[in-house]
Amino acid sequence: MKLTSLLLRCAWLLYGLALWAAPASAEPVALDARLLDAPMASLSPSLAILEDPGHSLALADVMQARIAERFQPPASASAALNLGHSQSRYWLRLRLQNPSGQPIERMLEVGYARLSQLTLYQPAADGGYQAQATGNALPFATRAYANRYFVFPIALPAHADQWLYLQVQSSSPLIVPARLWTPPAFHAYERNDYSAQALYFGMALTMVLFNLLLYFALRDRVYLLYVLFASCFTLTLAEENGLAKEFLWGDAPLWSNIATGVGFSWSCGIFLVFMRQMLNTATMLPRLDRAIRLLVALFLLSPLAFLAYFDAVIQPAVALWSLTMLLILGVGLYGAFRRQRTAYFFVAAFAIGCFGGIAAGLKALGWMPSNLLSVNLLQLGSAIEMLLMALALADRFNLIRREKAAAQQAALDAQQLMLHNLQSHERLLEARVAERTDALQLLNRQLEALSTTDGLTGIANRRHFDEVLAREWRRAARTGEPLALAILDVDWFKKYNDHYGHQAGDDCLRQVASILASHAGRASDLVARYGGEEFVLVTPATDGHRALQLAQRICADIQALALPHAVSEFGCVTASVGVAALLPQEGQMPELLLHSADKALYQAKAQGRNQALLA
Repeated sequence: MKLTSLLLRCAWLLYGLALWAAPASAEPVALDARLLDAPMASLSPSLAILEDPGHSLALADVMQARIAERFQPPASASAALNLGHSQSRYWLRLRLQNPSGQPIERMLEVGYARLSQLTLYQPAADGGYQAQATGNALPFATRAYANRYFVFPIALPAHADQWLYLQVQSSSPLIVPARLWTPPAFHAYERNDYSAQALYFGMALTMVLFNLLLYFALRDRVYLLYVLFASCFTLTLAEENGLAKEFLWGDAPLWSNIATGVGFSWSCGIFLVFMRQMLNTATMLPRLDRAIRLLVALFLLSPLAFLAYFDAVIQPAVALWSLTMLLILGVGLYGAFRRQRTAYFFVAAFAIGCFGGIAAGLKALGWMPSNLLSVNLLQLGSAIEMLLMALALADRFNLIRREKAAAQQAALDAQQLMLHNLQSHERLLEARVAERTDALQLLNRQLEALSTTDGLTGIANRRHFDEVLAREWRRAARTGEPLALAILDVDWFKKYNDHYGHQAGDDCLRQVASILASHAGRASDLVARYGGEEFVLVTPATDGHRALQLAQRICADIQALALPHAVSEFGCVTASVGVAALLPQEGQMPELLLHSADKALYQAKAQGRNQALLA
């Protein structure tokens, strides 16, 4: 009995040594004190790989020493393990260590939604292994954590040293971007990720509904084709990134498996029809257009092939999609070369969409860093593509409208030419009537100007001032803004006139009027001759303080003219100004403002002239 026990212990020791000596993918991911604080760690470079072409190996088999030796490290240290298209089943092995004295929880994420089947084996409490099977080919309810990708909660006891096994197989490319998250970091990333997805799909839905309304309004089927393409491509992306599986058809694994192939094929077919309408390939490239129509029929019938022979046709379909994109880009470039205006928008939109697809592919292959931007590059590229295509439709609509307007104008010109002889006499008569009407209107304007302009100074006269004051008074009462009025009187003008003569007096009044006009800087300001040597300045929306400052500058500028005045106390021509500003009230008349300004003028004269006073 003791000998048997000893032999069993030796066997387990040799088995443990064999496992320890088996080549691993790289240094094990040891969650030591440094990595415990890391919010996210990429696991793909640390995975060991074993191919199972015959699908014959079980967990117990791959744990045997002779098979464990066949595990190989990844070919590159990229962030995503890329095993290409393969019918084989693959086993991935990962060693996790927790040297701390506390149990920890982590989230293992495989960020590629197209994997058909994957099963995680992690140690259980009874010493065995617990299996969690899920995948795109299984119902969504099989997932341990509800997410568009495959997420497994991991619990590591204190001082744990565990081996995890992940079994994967897929009809799509075998890409395994594995990452280990702390729960808070993963939940923050998840919120941002779903917010970005909601933003994209909300924008796509808005574009679809808007262009659908345009189709109903304009009855132009190119808008309907745009709606069909945007809807089909958006649903395809929803399936490609796992959202359709989560929210639309989680219990239809068969359809989920072929939905991407059908979606991309229909998107290509609809987009080809859209291109034919936008670029008019039937006229521009008639021979190629016939081939395009055959290609459209092939794409629209693709669901039959995908339903019956998905595994066999998926790789040729990918090649055909790629060739179709090159064809679309080539036709667009040819249209741009022929200076077809719509082709410029078309090429720009499609090129950006292709760039987003290429960048998303590089990210899926692990050749680009994985972050919120790179994860959503395909959606970002397609969003910009849809926006530019919408701009192309708008430009096409404007172009058609201009061409229609030009055609209508040409028809109208022809009609007018036919009626020219019949209408020539009428036009001549109308021209004579218009000429006389213009002459009469000019005369009326001249008479109006004469009736509102002071003949000596060229500024407004008393009649025009009365009209403007009444109008501005009503407007100020309506708007609740103050109205200011300044009355200016040339000091000792009668003596100036008697001493220097009427000619000099007239010239003095003209210069004073010019000074006043130079200070009426706004279109609403009015300068008028009130009578004799008195002038008025109306300034709407001006309070008393600003009106007084303006009047003081006017006084200073008049004195700066330095017109000699031998009988003045100041030796030159000066002026006195009375200023008033009121907020018109109901029942008041503009004469109240005029009376206040006149009263301030007399006070200025009484206090020595050559000054401005505010009432």
